[in-house]
Amino acid sequence: MDDQEEGLRVDSPRWRIEADPDTVERDLSRLVLTLVELIRQLVERQCVRRMEQGNLTDEQVEVLGVTLMRLEDAMADLRDRFNLTPEDLNLDLGPLGTLLPTQ
Repeated sequence: MDDQEEGLRVDSPRWRIEADPDTVERDLSRLVLTLVELIRQLVERQCVRRMEQGNLTDEQVEVLGVTLMRLEDAMADLRDRFNLTPEDLNLDLGPLGTLLPTQ
């Protein structure tokens, strides 16, 4: 086996996953919070669309506004708990750009 083939072996060090026990919880939290933030932003956009269409009562608009603010506050608390910033939750998808819109 030559040097080039050696670099492609599955048991070579570059193919091994080295999970750091100290960061597993933070990394998993980052992934979960990223998905929750994506869903939160999608729901928020849908709520804004419904408000702009005018098919919600004033009471429904108020309830949605308060709920969205509380959810945003809860997300901020969770980010703080795991020492994450909003930028940490924005996955880079390579040529597609980032997962979340930048604000």
